[in-house]
Amino acid sequence: MTAKTLMIQGTASSAGKSVLVAALCRIFRQDGFSVAPFKSQNMALNSFVTREGGEIGRAQVVQAEAAGIEPVVDMNPVLLKPEADSRSQVIVLGKLFKTISAREYYKYTSELLKTVKESFNRLSSAYDIVIIEGAGSPAEINLKEREITNMRIARMAEAPVLLVGDIDRGGVMASLVGTLELLDEEERNYVKGFVINKFRGDIGLFQPAIDFLENRTLKPVIGVVPYFRDIRIAQEDSVYLDERQDNPAAAGLDVAVIRLPRISNYDDFDPLDEEGCRVRYITDSAGLGSPDLIILPGTKNTIRDLAFLRQSGLAEEIIRQAGDGKPVIGICGGYQMLGKSIHDPEGIESTEKEIPGLGLLNVVTTFLPRKSTVQVKAKVVADRGLLEGTGNEELVGYEIHMGQTGTDESTGAFHVNETPEGKVDYFDGALNAQGTVLGSYMHGLFHNSGFRHKLLNSLRRRSGLPEVQHATAAGKDTEYDKLAELVRSSLNMALVYDLLKKGIDRR
Repeated sequence: MTAKTLMIQGTASSAGKSVLVAALCRIFRQDGFSVAPFKSQNMALNSFVTREGGEIGRAQVVQAEAAGIEPVVDMNPVLLKPEADSRSQVIVLGKLFKTISAREYYKYTSELLKTVKESFNRLSSAYDIVIIEGAGSPAEINLKEREITNMRIARMAEAPVLLVGDIDRGGVMASLVGTLELLDEEERNYVKGFVINKFRGDIGLFQPAIDFLENRTLKPVIGVVPYFRDIRIAQEDSVYLDERQDNPAAAGLDVAVIRLPRISNYDDFDPLDEEGCRVRYITDSAGLGSPDLIILPGTKNTIRDLAFLRQSGLAEEIIRQAGDGKPVIGICGGYQMLGKSIHDPEGIESTEKEIPGLGLLNVVTTFLPRKSTVQVKAKVVADRGLLEGTGNEELVGYEIHMGQTGTDESTGAFHVNETPEGKVDYFDGALNAQGTVLGSYMHGLFHNSGFRHKLLNSLRRRSGLPEVQHATAAGKDTEYDKLAELVRSSLNMALVYDLLKKGIDRR
């Protein structure tokens, strides 16, 4: 069996390709098809660990969830995780391949294209439909000869392309027409229609622009998708942090997440928004204020972002507030920063062999070449302070980190007891003697609803706020269904299905 294919490309990054793919995955699943997402090469700091221990982009996990299937590395065979100085970790089939510069990377693209094709073929043989996501723009002239993510993939997969433009940023007509003009004749033939995304206002007033675009290009506008904020879908691109809005100041707990320059996996904190917290992303000490909780998130480069904390004055302010009993939580790289020191004997992140941490937890981290990528199940074992009342709560999450941080039964916050490979027995994280500073390697910690509710009520008690009852939040399936309903009503689905049926018409 060979799957029907459809590819979503954009005029630029953040045009809304990922969310549109997720919506189509859900729509086709609702219509009775088996469907899988595919993005040959992704560049993102938000990543996820699959059951087999492979690291892929977070967007493909969201799309797989929308499709109702387990995420696997074939859905994103090449993942680039940017580091400092124009270098990136290159993750191939879920495992670290190399850390190299962009110039060096392009030496490997022909080799990587073979891996990409093998991954696509495995998906194509297993599903009815494969929805492919492009990256950036197909009209990047300097990259066209070396790219393995846009038109080269459309040709490989024989996939008709829908070109998406973001009207909210302005200039959508110029970006759609201009992108088409910069493609060669064969590439233009792959583009079968347009989707205009993030529309606000009266669609009737926009009709003359639609007519112009269709008359100019002789290609149809498949649909106009409204701008939305009330559907909770995990975001991969950090542009989301620029566009997001804080909950009103009147919301209960005030949570300050430090927006590190290389912040990763910030969807860890989406559930706090959903429980009525005011979640603020902070870049300087003046904006920190006096929150009820300070969070140090994950980062792609712990040492450089620790230097940022010191240069910005945030380190001094966090240490001061923690000394006054302010609750502080660090996840992954943020956990490493909270310790006494970070050792980097092999120069994984720095030329310095030892860097002092913030000294808020009695742990030491050592960077080693081996990267830990694993899904975990755990239980809370430190039932005191911030964790009071959470004892024995069962947790699920995943770890992605280079460093190893020493902890044991006397200091560990959580006991990890299972991975997909079987039973294990080790401790994760640490809680200080006062119970006010907590660190953990576990991404997804706050997605555990029972634990999250008890932790937040513990914080409310500390801040003199009333506790709240544990209301059952709408599940992910509800959100994906809402997204599918919005997009289905915005697109000409008959045309979409016609494209799937016909594929590429070369006449």
